[in-house]
Amino acid sequence: MHDFRAPPWLPGGNLQTIWAALGARHPPAPPYQRQRWDTPDGDFVDVDLRAGQPGAPWLVLFHGLEGSSASHYARALADAAWQRGWSFAVPHFRGCSGTLNRAPRAYHSGDFEEIGWLLQRLRASADAPLRVAGVSLGGNALLRWAEEAGASAAATACAVAAISAPLDLAAAGAAIGRGFNRFAYQRMFLRSMKPKALAKWDQHPGLFDRERLQRASTLREFDDVFTAPLHGFAGVDDYWARASAKPQLAQIRIPALVLNARNDPFVPAASLPASAPAGGWVTLWQPPQGGHAGFPGGRFPGQLQTVSAAVADWLAQHS
Repeated sequence: MHDFRAPPWLPGGNLQTIWAALGARHPPAPPYQRQRWDTPDGDFVDVDLRAGQPGAPWLVLFHGLEGSSASHYARALADAAWQRGWSFAVPHFRGCSGTLNRAPRAYHSGDFEEIGWLLQRLRASADAPLRVAGVSLGGNALLRWAEEAGASAAATACAVAAISAPLDLAAAGAAIGRGFNRFAYQRMFLRSMKPKALAKWDQHPGLFDRERLQRASTLREFDDVFTAPLHGFAGVDDYWARASAKPQLAQIRIPALVLNARNDPFVPAASLPASAPAGGWVTLWQPPQGGHAGFPGGRFPGQLQTVSAAVADWLAQHS
């Protein structure tokens, strides 16, 4: 994956991102068993599970912004786990399973306490420490958990992998608000996020400035009026600074893979970490191509191979 290159007929980070999500063939969603877990604060999360062979290791995936177990990368990772006989789990961030959560909160890029609680519960039913991956927002939040947990993380997870994580949220937030990104990806996210936020206001009237949220046309504005105040941050700048994984990567004390394509449309290459500041536990894969959670391969119009197999193999080798 260090020198991954997309097929010649799929040039550029935008095409590699969009084709992987909308055009490529992916395995169907597996027959999950869904469990609803009550959270310590009186809310719930929905977790989709697929058991592998008896005694098999668990691969856990934390999805990206507005993702779910049905996302293309989740289906690809589920297939990689199944091919290896592993069990697979996708905990949904609150409000992402198709049912609005109850509490006056949602989820965010630095939600390491939620990650920790979910992993501890999954670990309690597993025979060995977990193999854990996170994509985009889920990858950044997973790394923030590993940073905060330090050496104690090893009791829960043997290795973690972050794919296309926006490690510098300010840089990613600025990039997604410019040019083509603003009218493609940002608009797509807001079409999903704003109705959920307004439904949350109906649950808890007065929770935030409703009129200001309705006017929000960027993720920065949305995070400033909704995400930041609901989760204890002073504002968007405080949220993006404290939730970013990049500044604290050297605190990680379990094997961690951080995979980012250098042509990711909204994770600028200039914002990616260098090896020395990342610390000795972190492996950086920064191929020149791949887009955002894309990494398509193969020949048109055949089945495209994703990064899932390479990530699963790395996790197995470092477990």
